[in-house]
Amino acid sequence: MARTRLIVNADDFGISPAVTDGILEAHSAGTVTSTSMMVHCPGWAHASGLARTAPTLGIGLHFNILSGAPLVPAASLSGTHTGRFLPLTALVARALTGRLDGAEVEAECEAQLQAIERIGVRVTHIDSHRHTHALPAVRAAVARVASRRGLPLRRPVESHRLVPGGLRSHAHRAIVAWSWRAASFGAPRTRAPDHFIGISMQGGHGFHALISRVLSRLPSGSVELMVHPGHADAALSGMDGYTWQRERELAALLSAGVRSRMSADDVALAHFGQL
Repeated sequence: MARTRLIVNADDFGISPAVTDGILEAHSAGTVTSTSMMVHCPGWAHASGLARTAPTLGIGLHFNILSGAPLVPAASLSGTHTGRFLPLTALVARALTGRLDGAEVEAECEAQLQAIERIGVRVTHIDSHRHTHALPAVRAAVARVASRRGLPLRRPVESHRLVPGGLRSHAHRAIVAWSWRAASFGAPRTRAPDHFIGISMQGGHGFHALISRVLSRLPSGSVELMVHPGHADAALSGMDGYTWQRERELAALLSAGVRSRMSADDVALAHFGQL
């Protein structure tokens, strides 16, 4: 029997057409089992048309409160003059000073879920763009939605022991984990895999070696492996700085070595809907 149940989740389905195409390419190759979809981004129409063409791909919500504008009235999440979501630094500042309205976050999360459901997709889980669901007020609000709907919610706490990494990686993981734990007070309990890996692999440089090392020492139990494969296009460049790095991740996920490792007898590939 397989000792590891592995969910390979590609974030940002729908952020741009080329990213969506790359994610579907990796799924066809057998190395991406799950993805999370961004609502009403430049690639939304393209992704909406393709979402049901891959019935074995689990599709969750990539909850987005950073790019574009809210689907519901949400003054605490948006700029007074622009009506658009706040930049990350401003959002974090409001979260840490208690100026985010949890009811607005909850309503926005529900509205984004409903947008995906209206295109005929059965949502398998929730995670978020830039791990914003680890922030105070956001954490509890998104957990309420996940709990009410019975959906797994990404737990972005990554072990330093499983993936050592460098100083920058350690700092990034520590900040996200601290925020997640600090914001957990009062939040409903939600389901998640036993282990989460992915923050340590971001950056583009050396991704192939990093994912090969991770796959060679997978822990037992259920594991979410977060990846960001895709092709770069103009729509992506206008929204996100993670561009050429996605090409590197996609190349690694299409490589013979990674595909072979994921098909080994000790690994059972799955998506969140199969937890």
